[in-house]
Amino acid sequence: MLIPALEQKTIHDLLLVYDLTGTFVFAISGAMLGARRKLDIFGILVLSFAASSAGGITRDLLIGAVPPAAISDWRYLAVSLAAGLLSFFCYSLIARLRTAILVFDAAGLALFAVAGTQKALAYGLNPLMAALLGMLTGIGGGIARDLLVARTPVVLQSDLYALAALAGAAIVVGGHELNWPVVPTAIAGAIVCFGLRLLAMRYGWHLPVARPVESGDADGKSE
Repeated sequence: MLIPALEQKTIHDLLLVYDLTGTFVFAISGAMLGARRKLDIFGILVLSFAASSAGGITRDLLIGAVPPAAISDWRYLAVSLAAGLLSFFCYSLIARLRTAILVFDAAGLALFAVAGTQKALAYGLNPLMAALLGMLTGIGGGIARDLLVARTPVVLQSDLYALAALAGAAIVVGGHELNWPVVPTAIAGAIVCFGLRLLAMRYGWHLPVARPVESGDADGKSE
């Protein structure tokens, strides 16, 4: 199906705005973690770039959008470095805004999940794979960030993180299949993802976790 030129431009502009906004937000979260782990300024900038770009780079490589936008467009690097430097020099101020940072992180997740899904659909992927790639775009940076500081990725623990990203991606895919307007559908997907993430943080919602039997309990039962 051919996409009209005007709609193509709308999608491109929307993806760019979502990507750059999400890049800044996730770069802040990466840089703040680096500062808490007492990394030097270079380490903080590396962590800010990894947190803001790993998901998008992985998505672009998988769909054949090479070279990835995060390394071919100078604006992505500039935004992530600006966020890293801001966090380095204003750490005390930003640290006091812990709740705001969590809200920004939820916003970044929503923006990346929607942008990733839209881009995957634009490259002709089927709806299921587009939704999964949208989720990967949202969570990939956080995974890279946590692995670089030897921390178990948050997304692999009990938080409703990946599920929120997948819900937002599903809205975008559903709107695409039903031929809904691009911009309202993207906004709706971002709101669903953002809202679900905020509710999960507010009420402590989480997925079930494995509860392995301790060796002592096993021995006691065997007796």
